[in-house]
Amino acid sequence: MEQKDVLQAMRRDHAAELKLAAERLEGTAKHTNIIASPVLSEMTGHQVFLKPENLQVTGSFKIRGAYNKISSLTNEELERGIVTASAGNHAQGVAYAARERGAKATICMAQSTPPLKVDATKAYGADVVLHGNLFDEAAAYAIELSQRDGLTYVPPFDDYEVLCGQGTVAMEILDDVPDVTDIVVPLGGGGLGAGVALAVKMFRPEVRVIGAIPEGSPAFKRSFEAGRVMAADRVITSAEGVAVKRPGDLTFALLNEFLDDLVEVSERDINEMILLMLEKHKMVVEAAGAVALAAVEHLNLRSRKFAAAEGDHVVVPIISGGNIDTVTIGAVIQKGMIARGRIMNFEVELPDTPGQLVKVATILARERANVIALDHDQFKASGHYTNSVSLGVTVETNGPDHIERIIQALCEEGYTPKRIY
Repeated sequence: MEQKDVLQAMRRDHAAELKLAAERLEGTAKHTNIIASPVLSEMTGHQVFLKPENLQVTGSFKIRGAYNKISSLTNEELERGIVTASAGNHAQGVAYAARERGAKATICMAQSTPPLKVDATKAYGADVVLHGNLFDEAAAYAIELSQRDGLTYVPPFDDYEVLCGQGTVAMEILDDVPDVTDIVVPLGGGGLGAGVALAVKMFRPEVRVIGAIPEGSPAFKRSFEAGRVMAADRVITSAEGVAVKRPGDLTFALLNEFLDDLVEVSERDINEMILLMLEKHKMVVEAAGAVALAAVEHLNLRSRKFAAAEGDHVVVPIISGGNIDTVTIGAVIQKGMIARGRIMNFEVELPDTPGQLVKVATILARERANVIALDHDQFKASGHYTNSVSLGVTVETNGPDHIERIIQALCEEGYTPKRIY
């Protein structure tokens, strides 16, 4: 975005534009109900309430910004057709909004976009073009199509109407949780974060807005440190919804002014939160949607402003989306269970004599370890000329203490197990 356009947007009547966005979205975007989270409240020592935008009609908050933007277009712009780029959720929002307004939509998506999001976008009647490996490459191609074919480009985040639409998330939080002290929002290109921060500072400036990013998507961290928009050298994260190499110019300008703090989370943090939401809240949350949840667990240590604030904390993390495919869910569950010590894999060498496998199985049964997989291989023993075989075992356990008991039981029977994970 050109600097003059950024400055012009910064001078608009933000409160009036946010209220207009809320009016446009009434009856289209769902007012998602706040959910109390006893498990996160107990983990953090603060009152935690969830804003579940994963329960939106398209599975994410993106319907808000897309519909507000498309509602602001003229009939002539709609007739020419709409084009955009997306990591998946904005695509569905634009496709849905375009269908509602009778416009044809073309969506450019990175080739790494999960099939679930591609298929869902097509289901709303949009044409999908897969291009590039990252969102930024897909976005460049969408702009090229816009210029070449005269299509109206609907930016995924760096647009005033889009971010005002996203800001309605915060307006609902402020109404539904009057005593909220902190709102935690994931940052990718910054549309949701900028909209939330703008709305909060317009209507309840005392409420803190804390951004959350994956460690593998450092563009906003670099930009805040430099005081200007900086692109990340590379982006490596499972949270494709926030895997943006370069923040928006307008979103950065607003967040640089209104964001209170920034917290980084690890891939392990993200995976554990996806699993936690499945187990404790029975909710499906995508990786980008779990970023703010992961940050909540670490606010005491990773946010100086949060830790320094006096009084009770009432925290609302925004679950930005829930569009995750079943294969990814399976992988996340497995990683989460490994991280929690619920799954263990170990190797042990056995004498190459009958009955040894049964003996190990008996020990595991006695310790109530559920065997998931076995790999009995004579060729993996440490010495090619020793009379031994290698046994690899994967078991389901009840946690770290249970693992220690299993290892100890094997050692007491004369084995030397080597834990792999």
